[in-house]
Amino acid sequence: MKSLAAILLATAAPTVATAQSPAPATPQAAPTYTNPDDWLCRPGRTDACSANQDATIIRADGTRTIERFDADENPKFDCFYVYPTVSADPTPNSDMAAGPEEVAVATSQAARFTKHCRVFAPLYRQMTLVALREALQGKPMPDIRARAFADVKAAWEEYLAYDNHGRGVVLIGHSQGAGLLKDLMAREIEGKPVQRQIISLIIPGTNVAVPVGKDVGGDLKSTPMCRSNKQSGCLVSYVSFRADSPPPQFSRFGSVDQPGMTAACVDPAALDGQSKPTDAYLGAAGAGMGSARQGAWSQDGAPVTTPFVKVPGLISTRCVTAGRFRYLAVTTNANPADKRTDTIVGEIVRDGRPLAAWGLHLIDMPVVMGDLVELTEDQAKAWLAKNPPSPAG
Repeated sequence: MKSLAAILLATAAPTVATAQSPAPATPQAAPTYTNPDDWLCRPGRTDACSANQDATIIRADGTRTIERFDADENPKFDCFYVYPTVSADPTPNSDMAAGPEEVAVATSQAARFTKHCRVFAPLYRQMTLVALREALQGKPMPDIRARAFADVKAAWEEYLAYDNHGRGVVLIGHSQGAGLLKDLMAREIEGKPVQRQIISLIIPGTNVAVPVGKDVGGDLKSTPMCRSNKQSGCLVSYVSFRADSPPPQFSRFGSVDQPGMTAACVDPAALDGQSKPTDAYLGAAGAGMGSARQGAWSQDGAPVTTPFVKVPGLISTRCVTAGRFRYLAVTTNANPADKRTDTIVGEIVRDGRPLAAWGLHLIDMPVVMGDLVELTEDQAKAWLAKNPPSPAG
């Protein structure tokens, strides 16, 4: 299989790997989602979202412990997850079969949320990596994007009709999935009764336009940016770059081409805007397809036997503005006394070199994963305080 970089990046100036405001599609083109096989993840079964989430905690002095993961057996709220651009199918739209790439990304991005919520993740006929390469070269893709959106909309409607039962729900997506959920929120949720059931909208890896100096408006008319973990019905969105490697001028991540607007940036590790260490859960072997392989995690070179690694205090984040860009700046807190590696992989790599325009796209979620998971729990409590379940529920 070709690498992610080889498939995507045949152009000198890459654009954002997300769905862009798809044109309306005919509902009959979408799957019905009544078949369990149309879902990548559903509660109560063994699938990508029940994969092992154990993590090795490596501290600054080199000592290690294993953090065992337990999913909530009786979660009080739901999470609806839409995965990013991963399909290596040779067609413009992917099929409805869960390949290893879809399973892997759900294991990395969605499964940990089962600590607090029921996770529903539909398969969908996404724009594939092959089609994305053509889109990056300027080929219009309205039908392809519309088909992906129609599928996500159909899955959402099926979930609401038969699984939701009035529960609060967190919408979670990355990259193409984030773009699709942004459009779902704008077209199908805002201004309708179902909006009151939205605990939060977590969509990193895409650009969300907001008015400069304001928390609401722009792409989403009535969904403000989250400023407190006790706030519900709000937005978490950002794109991540290393603090010492900001977006180059030709990057489309972190900027919007709308007068008076900027890209939303909400740091889930520090909603108050104060930089602090994140609760990262990083892939033990690296950031997945397209990434360089992660080297040894500590000076002793000891292997890691869990799928994930935690490095408390090593990584910090902060939303920053630099020219027309607004993004989540990621800092590795290097210290000569720290026995852990200072090299955390996360860029898309081509010919051995990181592609600066994409930043840390591959670890947009892992770099703050623990913060995101606990934020959903806190916001769900706030939502439930305002929307207590009925005695029968």
